[in-house]
Amino acid sequence: MMHQAGISLGVPMRFLAADEQDSAVQVAPDWEMGSAMSDVDLRRFSASCDVVTFEHEVVDLEGLEDLERSGVVFRPSSRSLRVVADKLGMRRAVGWSGLPVPPWRQVKTREELDEALSEWPRAVLKPARGGYDGRGVFVVDDPSEGRELGERLLGRRVPLLVEPVIDFDSEVAVIVARRLGGEMVVYDPVTTLQVDGQCRQVTAPTGLPEAVVEDIKSIGARVADSIEVVGLVAVEIFVVGADLLVNELAVRPHNSGHHSIEGCVTSQFENHIRAVLDLPLGVPDLVAPGVAMVNVIGTGVEPRTRLSDALAQDSGARIHLYGKEPRIDRKIGHVTVCASEVEEAVGRAWAVVEALGGQVPEEVER
Repeated sequence: MMHQAGISLGVPMRFLAADEQDSAVQVAPDWEMGSAMSDVDLRRFSASCDVVTFEHEVVDLEGLEDLERSGVVFRPSSRSLRVVADKLGMRRAVGWSGLPVPPWRQVKTREELDEALSEWPRAVLKPARGGYDGRGVFVVDDPSEGRELGERLLGRRVPLLVEPVIDFDSEVAVIVARRLGGEMVVYDPVTTLQVDGQCRQVTAPTGLPEAVVEDIKSIGARVADSIEVVGLVAVEIFVVGADLLVNELAVRPHNSGHHSIEGCVTSQFENHIRAVLDLPLGVPDLVAPGVAMVNVIGTGVEPRTRLSDALAQDSGARIHLYGKEPRIDRKIGHVTVCASEVEEAVGRAWAVVEALGGQVPEEVER
């Protein structure tokens, strides 16, 4: 999707791919095999690039820092990436900026684990490093379950973040694009629906009071400035009554912004490219009163075999298939619908996902 945005801007792009089946490799002619966790691969790849950017945070941060000192331009920088690559560091950085976060504890020992579970019997356990797309986040309903899981996680010798389960009213996200000099644009917040830690649905606008929307956008801008991101930052926030709690950050194009390809004047992918190249940023406004993006989650069915039925289901829906093997629970595409109201867009998008053979969880209200 970043490559598609680059084509219209005439920006030549190269890709470092971990696998020959990577989505970008299927459409981009200029790529090489390698790992972002390899200093050798990063050094070889970056030698042919003016600017290097990322689509995930699983990278060799020490290698990045060495390459930055030698003159390689990474946007976002290793400093910004380090904030989000470690969940404990993320909590500290957001707290230091004066923004509210959920209660949390760092846990390194069984004794500290028992103390945390005693305070929060229903808890969320997160290894400080690793995890992606909902993986690496574990919700436990009682201390015995938490103790058993927590001891296994501590055995990996990675610090553990333990938090209470937050009974939030809604979960929202806001994306900010920021240039090198600090110029930024803030997208309208979206409401996200998570099932088993995996994003299933994104809708805009949120329907929240305008004052709350402005507070959410202000939080996004403050985070972008505080970590000096160049590119995008996505900020996931819990809405709890009158309170807003910053939950997670990502410094890359984010699933909560996929609706922007058709649903906004300028997509998150185009604004990411503009930002990392220090070009003027595009208008982020919504183009319709209601926009819904629904992820296609694998069931084992190849969605391309259902494409005719899905296109016939709704000629106004926009289907994006990623060319990935349709393994069960894998994110393999998304569908976006722009409509006169959010409820209409949601119903139409889910109907297309169902026609493609994707999962339709019980939590969905259609």
